[in-house]
Amino acid sequence: MIQEKLIVTYDGSAFYPEENIKLEPNTRYTIQIISQEKTQQITSKNAWDLLEEMTGTYEAPEDWSSEHDHYLYGTPKRDND
Repeated sequence: MIQEKLIVTYDGSAFYPEENIKLEPNTRYTIQIISQEKTQQITSKNAWDLLEEMTGTYEAPEDWSSEHDHYLYGTPKRDND
């Protein structure tokens, strides 16, 4: 199986690769279409923007920050007396 990422331009009827490609002529290929405009919109946010959007959207126990190892990895809770 050949997997190669190509950047192409579509003129309304055909796709034109922006660089030379090494594929067998007269062979059927499956092409996945991903618009660069949508990709750029998704990646335009930085990590801080995403964290700010997620703030307060997840339910978690009150001791989540002090007992994160317990909730993530199943370690015993610490004795916090």
